[in-house]
Amino acid sequence: MKCPVCGGDCVDTAHDILLATGQVFSPCPACHGRILDKRAPLKNRFYEPPCTCGKRFIDEVFAHIYVVMVEEGIFSGTEPLAKVGMPLIHPGFVMRVPPYLPARSLVLVSAVVTSEVAVRLVNEVPEVRGVVRSGDFVPGIADPELGVAPRTYDLLAGCDVRASIFPTSSGSLVLYQQQSQIHIEFPRNYNPKIESVERKITLNTQWFVDAACGVGTLGLTAARLGVPHIIMNDAWFSAAFWSAFNISVNSEFLAIDEVVLLRTYEEMKDRPVGRMPEKIAETRGRQSIEVYQGDLADLYRVLPGVPVLTALDLFNKEDAGLIQHITALYREHVSGEVFIP
Repeated sequence: MKCPVCGGDCVDTAHDILLATGQVFSPCPACHGRILDKRAPLKNRFYEPPCTCGKRFIDEVFAHIYVVMVEEGIFSGTEPLAKVGMPLIHPGFVMRVPPYLPARSLVLVSAVVTSEVAVRLVNEVPEVRGVVRSGDFVPGIADPELGVAPRTYDLLAGCDVRASIFPTSSGSLVLYQQQSQIHIEFPRNYNPKIESVERKITLNTQWFVDAACGVGTLGLTAARLGVPHIIMNDAWFSAAFWSAFNISVNSEFLAIDEVVLLRTYEEMKDRPVGRMPEKIAETRGRQSIEVYQGDLADLYRVLPGVPVLTALDLFNKEDAGLIQHITALYREHVSGEVFIP
């Protein structure tokens, strides 16, 4: 599959990703690695090269990055190793032991990195897939009224598209996202949102609506359970686009024949925030899945006039007034049940 961000071959189907997870981060018999104290500076400014198998223990990868940052003047050498940044591995899933990273399996999210150093890291550290400069905010839409422009982190070098694997009762989902554009969500053994959706869906559920879908986790959970009609929606272009893309990634697990993308990544990037919901993707086959980009407060205008099960997974759940307002709006205009996962 072609990556919509960089045009490379850095995205795969769910089948290929899941097939490789058993060994992707496992060491070969010749691999070895130091466990480093992340709270302390790197001693001797030394790092081991990758093993002959092409993998390297994650601490050694961070040691390599640390040395580059010292050489480039970002660090003096007194900073703790953890100051390098946050490692986001590809694919991300629940692991019992630290990983041995193959080439191009790490997106580095760092508050201290510069553009020049990011280019060097991508060119010289084989495990680095992309480098993102972070800020003191969560990327994406923060204002439910859509009155404040969304903010994103900066992709400085490489590609920051990566996948996470989320287990469901019907099998795993592989969900891609562009890490500079969307908040980080780590896979866990227990995902209360997914389990909430699974508890609500019954054999009689005909329609499921994921009104603030992010990259499609809950909508695709419903699809994996066999719900015949799914509608996903998000106002943020990157979330809506990757929801649509992730239908294709997981298509072999669904009762669909084709995914039709009605908008390209570049077209959606030019319209970063949707107001009136616009359909950007749909499927053909026994399961009907539609993806919209628009304000969830207006989503009821495109919903069918039949009972639907609606999940309102709002980012700022602590805003009780907002929750009550949106829930009341849906109960006024939409037949069926509304719940907060």
